[in-house]
Amino acid sequence: MGKSDTTRAANAGRGLEKSHVNYSTENHAQRERILAWLLTKSLSTAEARRELDIMHPAGRVQELREQGHNIVTHWVVDTGGKVNHRVASYVLLSKEAKP
Repeated sequence: MGKSDTTRAANAGRGLEKSHVNYSTENHAQRERILAWLLTKSLSTAEARRELDIMHPAGRVQELREQGHNIVTHWVVDTGGKVNHRVASYVLLSKEAKP
């Protein structure tokens, strides 16, 4: 992932211009958006769907783990809808992928 891709996705994570982010549905583009977000803060399943347009974030996170990224899962309650949902929240523990 290039620096400009990381910056654009991180900016989207901060609520900045979404038009500058690659919102492709291809897996590699979704992984790039998740990784860029995780470089700045944690990401819940609900946020990934709402903010990054990734419908199956668990699958993309698993792929990132397989690439060597140290991502852990915490369970949180999302109270943003009509009912509360228990969702995953992902945290990147290190910025470098393990070999």
